[in-house]
Amino acid sequence: MQLYVVGGAVRDELLGLPASDRDWVAVGATPQQLLDLGYKPVGKDFPVFLDPSSGEEVALARTERKVGLGYHGFTFHAAPSVTLEEDLARRDLTINAMARAADGTLVDPYGGQADLRARVLRHVSPAFVEDPVRLLRVARLAARFTDFTVAPETMALLRAMVAQGEVDALVPERVWQELQRGLMAADPTRLLAVLRDTGALARLAPALDAAWNASAGAVLRRCAASGQPLPVRWACLVRTLPSAADAQALGAQWRVPSDCLQLAELLHRVHAGLHSSRSASDVVDLFDHADAWRRADRFALLLQAQACWDNDDSDSGPDRPSRRLPPLLAAAQAVDTAAVAQQAHGQGLEGPAVGQAICDARVSALAVALTSALAGS
Repeated sequence: MQLYVVGGAVRDELLGLPASDRDWVAVGATPQQLLDLGYKPVGKDFPVFLDPSSGEEVALARTERKVGLGYHGFTFHAAPSVTLEEDLARRDLTINAMARAADGTLVDPYGGQADLRARVLRHVSPAFVEDPVRLLRVARLAARFTDFTVAPETMALLRAMVAQGEVDALVPERVWQELQRGLMAADPTRLLAVLRDTGALARLAPALDAAWNASAGAVLRRCAASGQPLPVRWACLVRTLPSAADAQALGAQWRVPSDCLQLAELLHRVHAGLHSSRSASDVVDLFDHADAWRRADRFALLLQAQACWDNDDSDSGPDRPSRRLPPLLAAAQAVDTAAVAQQAHGQGLEGPAVGQAICDARVSALAVALTSALAGS
């Protein structure tokens, strides 16, 4: 039995990037041999084990054969006779089809080093078209490695995958798994560019494909440049859609997490008020609609998302919502609502009248804060 580090860990090492999780391939081994050595089986579709000392995944060298649509439509053959080169041949890109032996020897049968130097994302074999997840992975890697280009022949295969209906077999969870990683990459617009250029976005999200434009791309670049978290990037992405309902529908389709869904819906719903709320009562209404009292953390993310949508001319202005609204929220939150409610009850007020008394107290506090802000400017 021989063990090799394979895939992304080898690629990143050659690129001089921080070490990523290592995946291993065992050549010349049987499942029983690994079990006898204390490895723990975890694979469902093919033999994968956990190293008892490091906890890293070790897979038996295998080949695969396409038998149906989608990324589940494969049968696998794992046996001691399967060579390392045969195992690497089933991988997606040449830069991911390299291995490092225990003695440090690099195994590169498909030109991965040359493509790393050329900064090219190139498929290993025509079998690339058999797994639709590879389209998403190429788009995600293009967003991560911003100085790489997709080889023309690989783009042709990606378009063929779309034309042949392979992308229609993708399950929502797998789409989101790759998309969220691409959105968090250095340049998320390259994710969208590959998906659009191949026709995949039109199949996966027709409304987003129709709405996407250069301005939306600039917003996503600002998200990446300022290191925004995933909910902000998702909200900014779907802010390009015509309505909050469209954003919610797409999020539901891809099983997007609730924190992303909620922020996206909120950005659609209150974005106009972020700029237009000028009077104390308007600002309190905005805070009410955004539930800023209970969800101040989410409101802060909302302001970060809106800041990415603001044009460059307003970036340094004091009237920008991300600068103007936080001190106003702090002033409103400083109101002792328990004391106001107690006073209202003492006056015989009940129910909605108590809520109105609290609202009035907040408006008064904001009126003072707005007057002070105008005086300071």
